[in-house]
Amino acid sequence: MGMNRGSETLTRARSGRPQARALSFSTESRVTIAADVSDVWAYLCDVRRWPEWAPTVLECSVRGGAPLQPGSRVDQRAKAVLGFSRGRSQEVTLLQAPHSMAFAGPMGTSAARWGMELEPLQEGQTDALMWIEVELGGIMRAIPAGLLQGRIQRVSDREMVAIRSAVESETAGGAGS
Repeated sequence: MGMNRGSETLTRARSGRPQARALSFSTESRVTIAADVSDVWAYLCDVRRWPEWAPTVLECSVRGGAPLQPGSRVDQRAKAVLGFSRGRSQEVTLLQAPHSMAFAGPMGTSAARWGMELEPLQEGQTDALMWIEVELGGIMRAIPAGLLQGRIQRVSDREMVAIRSAVESETAGGAGS
């Protein structure tokens, strides 16, 4: 079975997880949000609000003020070591409202892709899945993949909780789950 994530289709093992390639890994984080899928989608598409849930993002905008769309660039000012910040940019590779979005860009010296998949549930709730794929490159190959994968998993788990909290606090009837 294949899963389309932007510009690439990944082959999945029987477990449903992407098959591991040498020096690459993936993570998935999932939450149920007590809000309509359109509310979750609108929140995620407002890239200026990404610093509310992404701990390394200080500022975020779509290059040139254009709308978020495939091919556009999302520019960020991100936290770096020792209190410094640095610029980084990601390309929007997929945007299928209100269900799927994907991005590609560097993660340190590695190539990374990440995205969100949203599915409506009963009673106005949304199943939200964040996936991240990293192909280790450069000096990051010296870091044990399992160590880096664990750190990314913990961060994305926290990000999903922050997204849920923000969306539920803004929507009427968001009871927090």
